[in-house]
Amino acid sequence: MEALLVDALPEQPGWFYEPKWDGFRALVQRDGDSVELWSKSGKPLGRYFPEIVELIRSIKDRDLLLDGELVVPIGTTLAFEALQARLHPAASRIAKLSRETPAQLILFDCLRRGKRDILAKPLTERRTVLEHLHASIDHPSLVLSPFSTDLDQAMQWLALSGQALDGVIAKPSDAPYAPSERAMRKVKQIRTADCVVGGYREADAGGVASLLLGLFNADRTLDLVGFTSSFAAAERLVLARKLMKLRGGPGFTGKAPGGPSRWSPDKTGDYIALKHELVVEVAYDQVTGGRFRHGTKMLRWRPDKAPEQCTRDQLTSELRPSEVIALIK
Repeated sequence: MEALLVDALPEQPGWFYEPKWDGFRALVQRDGDSVELWSKSGKPLGRYFPEIVELIRSIKDRDLLLDGELVVPIGTTLAFEALQARLHPAASRIAKLSRETPAQLILFDCLRRGKRDILAKPLTERRTVLEHLHASIDHPSLVLSPFSTDLDQAMQWLALSGQALDGVIAKPSDAPYAPSERAMRKVKQIRTADCVVGGYREADAGGVASLLLGLFNADRTLDLVGFTSSFAAAERLVLARKLMKLRGGPGFTGKAPGGPSRWSPDKTGDYIALKHELVVEVAYDQVTGGRFRHGTKMLRWRPDKAPEQCTRDQLTSELRPSEVIALIK
């Protein structure tokens, strides 16, 4: 079941609010000794999380279909980079990571338990079944996600988002589970940052494919923190002409675009470096490893802002991981 991104949480009665966890969404299926984990896109995840497979196999229920989120807690936060590191081709590496940084499965729905298929039942009934299931299992890696019918509580969760939380989900309490439908609502905490345009990548047909964004460190070097490509096709050639006079600059003097990514092997680190003159305000939702997790939305140019004012301290105030981790203790 999917969620529709909206600007505000529904306020009328009849909604369950839950934290939107920042991990890998997973369906967990057990049929006897067979345990499978499936990603939202239908890809198998079990080989990457052997400790979760064994945990599900160890419980007494032999027929289950669960919906949840895979996370990796490290210290006082949920480490998305550690979660990504699990997608490794070497089984020995995965086994090592599963011992050193074991994952957790945060449960928020139950679609089948035993011979009872409850997918068509209302969420209130499915939640009761899920709570009974969780109460029968005593293991720190199997966590029951909190929920509330109180909008004020949901807004408190929304205020925590930005690192380990990805926002808040609202679900109709009397509705069945609706596979592939956007029956839920989600709200994300969108933040803004003023960034230096340190370079850009060219489109195949000419023009600008994406602007590469940078922020200055305490040592005054410019780190790559993300990109934006949210401009119309007609603007790409115009933008390229605007940037032409800035070519030949230092570009990223700290962390710079690297080699091919394991997620996008065809994408190289090649870019056109620019002088540090342009500042753009962008909207973003998540920060991981000192970078914007996703592509950002370009809001406006900031000719009134000096490039040296674009520093990393814009990103530090929203990180409150210890409060988030407390939700799953």
